[in-house]
Amino acid sequence: MLWDVFCRVIDNFGDIGVCWRLCADLAHRGHTVRLWVDDSSALAWMAPGARDKQWPGVTVLDWNQASNTDFLQHLPPADVWIEGFGCDIATEFIAARAHTTGAGGINSPQTPVWVNLEYLSAEGYVERCHALPSPVMQGPAKGWTKHFYYPGFTTGTGGLLREPALPQQPDMSDATRAEWLAAHHVPWAGERLVSLFCYEPAALANALAAWMQADTPTLLLVTPGRAAQAIEAALPTAREQAGPHLRPDALRLHHLPALSHPDFDALLHACDLNLVRGEDSLVRALWAGKPFIWHIYPQDDGAHADKLAAFLDCMGANNTVRQLHAAWNGLPTSALGAATLPGGSGWAALPLAPWQAQVHSWRTRLRAQPDLVSTLIGFVQKRR
Repeated sequence: MLWDVFCRVIDNFGDIGVCWRLCADLAHRGHTVRLWVDDSSALAWMAPGARDKQWPGVTVLDWNQASNTDFLQHLPPADVWIEGFGCDIATEFIAARAHTTGAGGINSPQTPVWVNLEYLSAEGYVERCHALPSPVMQGPAKGWTKHFYYPGFTTGTGGLLREPALPQQPDMSDATRAEWLAAHHVPWAGERLVSLFCYEPAALANALAAWMQADTPTLLLVTPGRAAQAIEAALPTAREQAGPHLRPDALRLHHLPALSHPDFDALLHACDLNLVRGEDSLVRALWAGKPFIWHIYPQDDGAHADKLAAFLDCMGANNTVRQLHAAWNGLPTSALGAATLPGGSGWAALPLAPWQAQVHSWRTRLRAQPDLVSTLIGFVQKRR
């Protein structure tokens, strides 16, 4: 089928990260995809060559072209429209398709299957709202129907983005890890490896101070952008907290360049602990099967606390994991169902072995469920 996927980049490039993985997976399965995006700059490092038509099956188009009536006149009609995260398709684009479909084409095979792909959440409303229809009440597509489509962690949702071959891929061996790190110029000397992809975590200075004093040395791999800026801001406080107990070789920092999606995924597989943020990297951390802490996107109304609590409930997280998530996100432990807030020592003595076993168990359950692209294709086929 031919798919139109629409994406507006709000901030932090999580929107385009998810939409690009969706497009790439569809193309890998033999579909043809047009990605309409208002800022494709991140694809230069996420998917090198994608903007230059070097990615088979995917064409990247400028968002404004969807309003260009001359351009739309010669555009083959798509079978599916995907609105990423509730972005609104241009009225001109909708009108061009409605005009070619005709007034009597509301239930016509030529009418596209129109899907609003929602944000990922483990909250209860997701199963209740997944796949519900939403009649279009006005505009050139009046009488058509959109459907809400929710990714999720249960069989009552659309599932998670997961390439078909991913469940068969073995975990990264020690030799492969060393090769990948060397190929990316990471000066690893056998320390505990921690990746940092975050906003501005409330407990970052505390964690750095704990690692600076720890008996187990840590190599912190810092991604560019907000994570690197957060490190720079937190280091003076961390050094002050460590004080005379600071061990010169206990914590080393290595700043990474922007990584493509395959390399970012490999980074998560290579590390002993992954500090991730947003939606896309959370899912990739799950597939990596390593201990992780999720820095959820903070919302002014505090709704992110309920969202994080629901995720930890769905995962079956133990008290320690809940404590660390509360500290990292600057939330009361009670908001996440944890008993007490860990001190700085909690970051130095991370219980990685039982934590990894827990993540592995959940990953096994999630792998047994249908993935997002498979369920989405099935959903579309039924409506065509």
